[in-house]
Parts: sequence; structure tokens; C-alpha cells
Amino acid sequence: MKWPETLSLIRHDESAYNRLKPLKAANPLYQSFEKSFNEDPESSETIRLAHEVKDMFAMNVADHNTPLAQNAGHQAEKMASELKNLIKPPDVIFYSPYERTKETLNRMITGWPELQNIKSYEEERIREQEHGLALLYNDWKVFHALNPDEKTLYERQGLYWYRNPRGENVPDVRERLRSWMNTLTRDFAEQNVLAVTHHLTILGIRANQERMSAEEFIRIDREDKPINAGVTIYTGDPTQGKNGKLLLDVYNKKLY
Repeated sequence: MKWPETLSLIRHDESAYNRLKPLKAANPLYQSFEKSFNEDPESSETIRLAHEVKDMFAMNVADHNTPLAQNAGHQAEKMASELKNLIKPPDVIFYSPYERTKETLNRMITGWPELQNIKSYEEERIREQEHGLALLYNDWKVFHALNPDEKTLYERQGLYWYRNPRGENVPDVRERLRSWMNTLTRDFAEQNVLAVTHHLTILGIRANQERMSAEEFIRIDREDKPINAGVTIYTGDPTQGKNGKLLLDVYNKKLY
């Protein structure tokens, strides 16, 4: 079989950005901005409020340097302590070079100490989708309010095809993930692979392995996003076709 025996995908624990989203939603300033944006995204009031929101909630950090939220990591630790009863010990671990994924792996090792003895590789191809200039706004509604042409383009192209300025769209992410999967079939056939990665990366791998259309990708992203520290597992079946096949066994399982 050309595929790994198992491929286990772990989304990072709660990040500082994940923690910020509900805080924004509960903030009176942000609520006023959303109301104005929904009524007229190009009004002077919307633009004024967008600037205030941008200043108030700026993280002032690159995406790759965004850490886990304060006091986060317990989800990853608990998940790993349960995961060792669900999968075989991995032969190899890949992790995204982003701060939050590296921190997640460290907490997983606390819950499953044997992982520290496994060969690990930092793998940039399994990083999160790059959002380019939109990262400076830290909120897509703020970004659209202050960049109306990008809002129009997004509405015309949709979530799947729209490419963030100086960033990526979903097909870009899927393409680099095909390259990573080729590495797995070349160098890690019939091995147990563990990867600590991101929301859209997990969906991109699913989309590639299951040959999803743009519409199916959007549906899953809308209805069943990968959760923080969630577990997705593929198992290789050598009886499927000439070279075997990876089959989805577990998706988005919560073990904490």
C-alpha cells in the first residue's frame, strides 16, 4: 500500500485569536459596528466604527506568531491522554511551524509523554491559510468596510475562490497539501503519521482525499468546522484499488 497505515490530524488548542472572537461579539462597540455594517457597510458611521474596532481589537502579531490563549492547552493535554488509547503510537509527527501548533504539540506530550521520543518534523505545507493584508484588520467585516472593492470581489467569487490580497484562497491551500500527501506516500507508506495542524488544513486534506467539490467544502466548513484540539483519523485500506486508499474513520472527535 502506498498510503500511511493511519493518518491522524489534530487541530491546535484554543488560540488567542479564537479567544478574542466571543469577546468581540459581546463588546458594545463591536455590536454597534455590526449593526451599522449590516444596515449600510459603506456609510461614514460604519467606516468610523470600523476604525475604532480595528484599533481596539488589534492583535499586532503575525499569524505564525499567534500563540495559544492564556491558560489554554488543557484541551490538547487531555485529548492526547485519550488519543493514546485510540491510535497506535505514531512513527512520525509533523507539525505546522506556527506558534499555536508547536505549543499544542508540547501540551500533547504532557498528556502522552511517549510522543517526545517520536521523530518530528516542522512542515510549512500544513500551515493555516494565509490571509495576507486581511490579517492587519483581524476581522473580515472590518476589512470589508474599509476595503469595499475587496468586499465586492468576495461577494462575487465566494469563500472558496476568493484569494486574500497577498494571501491564499482555498485551492492554493489544497495544492500545497497535495504536495505534502505526495511526501507521505513516497517516504511514509504503511507508517502511522500524526500531524498537528489547523482548521482549513484539515478541511483541505479531507477535500483532496474525498475529491470534494467547492460546494461540498463550503457546506462542511459552514456546518461542521474542525474544533480546537479535535481529532480526525484516516486509516489505510490495502484492498481498495491497486495501491490501497485512505478511508475516513473519525472526523472532528472531541476527546476532552
